[in-house]
Amino acid sequence: MAASRETVRFGLTLAAVILLLDQITKFFVLYGLELELGERRIVTPFMDLALTYNRGISYGLFQQDGDFGRWFLVAVKLGAAVLFVFWLMRAESRVVAVSLGLLIAGAVGNAIDRILHGAVIDFVSLHALGYYWYVFNLADIAIVAGVLGLLYDAVKGSVTKSPPSGST
Repeated sequence: MAASRETVRFGLTLAAVILLLDQITKFFVLYGLELELGERRIVTPFMDLALTYNRGISYGLFQQDGDFGRWFLVAVKLGAAVLFVFWLMRAESRVVAVSLGLLIAGAVGNAIDRILHGAVIDFVSLHALGYYWYVFNLADIAIVAGVLGLLYDAVKGSVTKSPPSGST
């Protein structure tokens, strides 16, 4: 079943807004704050700004130092974004449209980084009690939120579509 125009427009508009915010924050960190690679600036007792270049995938896994790896990951991100757009065109709920919009923005935002900088620009570092989480950016937040939204929709959908008790 095809999604309504309003649902598709909503998802794509959200993707564009999040993508723009992602790129603005990265530009600000790179050129406004002029953070040096590895430098930390304390923002709160639990958050620092710490510029890193992630040449791998999530959590810095599978680092790609060569051009083949870089462009392969760009292709994967852009390919995923295209698939998410096709999925969005079939979305039946606003939750799915929001989730896919977030995933599109995250994939494209990190692909743009790889194209322009050769790596994803990460800069938010959360920490507590001596433990430091991985360094991330707004595109990463959008991807995680998008996945959580799709999981929520899948669970909610399976609960509402389950057969009534007593039927076999």
